[in-house]
Amino acid sequence: MENDQSQDQSVRVDVWTWAVRLFKTRTLSGAACKKEQILVNGQRCRASRQIRVGDRLEVRRGLLTRTVEVKAVLSKRVGAAVVDDYLIDHTPKEVYEAAAEAFKQVREATPQRAAGAGRPTKRERRNLEEIMEEAVEEKEYFESFVKSFTRRS
Repeated sequence: MENDQSQDQSVRVDVWTWAVRLFKTRTLSGAACKKEQILVNGQRCRASRQIRVGDRLEVRRGLLTRTVEVKAVLSKRVGAAVVDDYLIDHTPKEVYEAAAEAFKQVREATPQRAAGAGRPTKRERRNLEEIMEEAVEEKEYFESFVKSFTRRS
């Protein structure tokens, strides 16, 4: 570990979570702190909070809440292959499975468009516009009829 630093070193929580690829950008990491999606040792924190080796973070991203422990501090983003050198993942396997199942259910519940059924063609748009214009005209006629009827009463 070339970026391995001594025990007394610390780094900002938004920088570390970005560097170990828990978030795609530092901005997203900072925003997660504001939304209380990152807890350090069970307490909410600001993006500027300094973390040290041994600190435990709970990171909530969508349906998944990961629990990780800081193994080493770093301030530069590292490749995905070496992320395990900087954190210990304490998230139970069941949590990952439950989140995957929930995501699968959401994906299946989302209506899917049939193949080839994309945007309407120009002809279909014109037909839709005709139908909508007729509906508007009928609505206006009905509203004027109702108004004339209510005036007489």
